[in-house]
Amino acid sequence: MINLRNLERDLELIRQKSPLVHNITNYVVMNNTANALLAIGASPVMAHALDEVGEMAGLASSLVLNIGTLEQSWVEAMIIAGKKATERKIPVIFDPVGAGATSYRTTVCWRILEECRPSVIRGNASEIMALRNAGVQTKGVDSTEASHSALASAKELALQTGVVVVISGETDYITDGKMVETVCNGSRMMAKVTGMGCTATAITGAFAAVNPNMMEASTHAMVIMGIAGEIAAAQSRGNGSLQMNFLDELCNITIDTVSAKLKQTEEL
Repeated sequence: MINLRNLERDLELIRQKSPLVHNITNYVVMNNTANALLAIGASPVMAHALDEVGEMAGLASSLVLNIGTLEQSWVEAMIIAGKKATERKIPVIFDPVGAGATSYRTTVCWRILEECRPSVIRGNASEIMALRNAGVQTKGVDSTEASHSALASAKELALQTGVVVVISGETDYITDGKMVETVCNGSRMMAKVTGMGCTATAITGAFAAVNPNMMEASTHAMVIMGIAGEIAAAQSRGNGSLQMNFLDELCNITIDTVSAKLKQTEEL
């Protein structure tokens, strides 16, 4: 169950401390995720050069790794930064974009999981199921499965890797393999805006930077994403205006809004 007092604390800490969130992410979403992190109060940096990622990870409060537009030198940069983050004991949030679409993507995912030891994995249902070798193939970077279909795979993956696993979808599921939280806020229109899942991963990086409880931090991030998206969609004519309104809602969201809009989460 969501502790609103703890969520309010995390939101205030992000806005007060403006934690540096180091993103090694894809070309498609850099602008979206950077603006979302700024809107919530964090400080984003998008650095992927081999010559600086280790040093940058040494300065950051959390690290976000996103394999959306894969390229070999970027993979090596992720490994360098991930190892540095693990050495410093700062959280690593991993987005296995398109896992299952190609064997290369799936192989890279497991290399990152084994060498960087992420704190949180956030993906859609097909990506999470593919990481569990469940015979599911993604359609590009889109999920072919509903989020609830991946819950068993998410629990197994969490227990196998020792990380918190987040499945985003019409309902979001957050699990450490034993406990499960659900977040039911959001809008179907969000799926029509590129990079919303990647943005959820980046926002998780902001919350993980101020809360060492990865289960709670991940849940808080998905609550804020869902509620901001839901409010934005209600006042948007389409996906273009949704992007603008979503950033505004992230910037202005308060605990009173969360309390009024939160659709009760439950442990399964």
